[in-house]
Amino acid sequence: MAALAVVLSSGALIASAAGPAVADSSAALPITSSGDIIVDGVHRRVFISDPSGGKVVATDYNGTVVGTITSLPQADGLELSTDSATVYVAVPGADEIVAIDTATLTKTGRYATGDGTDPQHLALAGGELWFGYGSVGHGNIGSLDLSGGQPRVSLAQEADGTWNDAPLLDSVPGAPNTLAAGSRQYHFTLGIYDVSNGTAGRTAFLGGQDAAIGNTAEDLALTPDGTELVVATTVGDFQQVFRTSDLSETTRYPSSYWEQRSVDVAPDGLVAVGTDTYASFGLPHVSVYKPGSTAPRRTADFTDYQNGVAQETLLDHGGLAFAPDSSRLFAVTHGLLNKYRLRVVTDPGKAVTTTTVNAPATAGRAKSLTVSGKVTNTLGLPAGTTVAVTRTDLESPNGKTLPAAKVKADGTFSFTDTPPAGGKVTYKVSYAGDADRTTASASDTVEVSRTSPTLTVNKNGTVYAEASKVTFTAHLGTTYKNRTLSLYADTAGDGKGKYLVKTGPVNSEGNLSVTLTLKRDTTVSASFSGDARTAPKTAESWVGAKVKVSLSLSRYYKTATVSGHTRYYFRKTTNPRLTTTMTAYPGRSQRLQFEIYDNGAWRSAGSPYFALDSTGKSVVDLGGTHQTGYSMRVRSSYINNSSGDTVNSTTHGSWKYFTFTS
Repeated sequence: MAALAVVLSSGALIASAAGPAVADSSAALPITSSGDIIVDGVHRRVFISDPSGGKVVATDYNGTVVGTITSLPQADGLELSTDSATVYVAVPGADEIVAIDTATLTKTGRYATGDGTDPQHLALAGGELWFGYGSVGHGNIGSLDLSGGQPRVSLAQEADGTWNDAPLLDSVPGAPNTLAAGSRQYHFTLGIYDVSNGTAGRTAFLGGQDAAIGNTAEDLALTPDGTELVVATTVGDFQQVFRTSDLSETTRYPSSYWEQRSVDVAPDGLVAVGTDTYASFGLPHVSVYKPGSTAPRRTADFTDYQNGVAQETLLDHGGLAFAPDSSRLFAVTHGLLNKYRLRVVTDPGKAVTTTTVNAPATAGRAKSLTVSGKVTNTLGLPAGTTVAVTRTDLESPNGKTLPAAKVKADGTFSFTDTPPAGGKVTYKVSYAGDADRTTASASDTVEVSRTSPTLTVNKNGTVYAEASKVTFTAHLGTTYKNRTLSLYADTAGDGKGKYLVKTGPVNSEGNLSVTLTLKRDTTVSASFSGDARTAPKTAESWVGAKVKVSLSLSRYYKTATVSGHTRYYFRKTTNPRLTTTMTAYPGRSQRLQFEIYDNGAWRSAGSPYFALDSTGKSVVDLGGTHQTGYSMRVRSSYINNSSGDTVNSTTHGSWKYFTFTS
């Protein structure tokens, strides 16, 4: 209850271009180093060894890790059995070779190679598993024969002391009895062996002064028929190719950087060469060549970007491997902080195609427009090339095929169309590609005009008593097809925001109505979503809702009717009690407005505010010195904003008339 002493006084579209439709990808690898990589085409898995982590990680073709085989100290070289059932991994830290089931990713065999042998590199040839082994200054070639009842290991297959480290090895099914070897640690040295009788008989050798063109062999790979050996070296901006019969050089694949890190040859003859390129050089990490070609068919840059800044990314030695069907090239890279990733290059043997398309930003419905573009490929395009054209709009949301557009000799194309529907109209142009070129597509969007319908909601600006039931009617004018409206209400202060109250088709007169009980100021809106020829539109109506307010006086000693009003009489020694009841709302106050009749007019005598309790009640005692003989009046009001909130419209209660007597 409050006490009051009253002092009586007077008072807009830009054309878009799409890049190649090649689905290259990249995925993080849970490794801290990289030893070797091999691809199992039967189970579509990629195996990567991690020497420092002592494990082999298996991923799917997207780079998602599907399994990890641990407890393989210094795991390094990998080889896949001819039936793709087993991956063999060289484990120098345990002087053994471990067999892993490619389906279950579990160890199925362990084969000791001898104390201190340090087996590091593997190759299958002549029906046996060959391994390059040895420590620095002492390398050799050994074999593991698994064809009999007991595994048999044969060491020191090279008796001439050729290898000063564990040599790299390679073999191919097309030359089953040929084994190629190369030194990674010391001066450039290559060897070719015939292993048809179970021993390594050297048939060709290159080393010393004869190999001055290179420093060390970082990686090597035989061609599918075994007649040539491609070698990545640490010196020279090229990859060398040698004839296996005598190790004479036949050709070179040019590269973009001095240090060559990796090489692999696909079963169909594609040659992938990789360099240790820094991002700041802006050069490709990998180039893919058709056999014998000196111009790359495809290049790939593995540079990562963070906040627009190129991050240095390096290709690991021996970090390239083709899928057996040549559909993908896998590469292992790492950043300067040794964060490893598996990169996947799709369609590595195809030249990348780029397609652009340009359409006008805006156009009129049912009026002709022209779309143009260009198809670019480093190989050029065959005569008669066309691109498929699809138009997607409100009437054809799944796309409508338009006549194919012919591509000119310079790669450009254009076509005209008359869009039947308005709104966003997308033209997609697709180049199908071929055996030598990747597919490519691009699209551009045109904003096509639509007519604007008439949409109104009645009752705007009207103020109603609290709890009035009010019917709102939305009217929709002429449209093309859509005759559905959605009606929403947004009630002040309820915290719900705009919410749906009704949706449905308008009647034959274009009207849709909804009846709401108003307790607070409310905005009713109508939304038309549009159709193929009529634009979307919204309309709204704001209506006010008053509060309930009443004021009662107590402690009077009598009442009388004066000039049509009830007048309350109080002794001048009595403090009248004024009780206001109003619709409750958190933090709400009511205003008590006092007036006194003086010189023929009602004049202000103060308008203080008093807080309402949680039930909407306010009790005020009118204290002070009460003068007799004056006509006075008082009323309670809710004043929007001034009463502490803005959820209702200003509402005045009725006047209560009173006077003081002796």
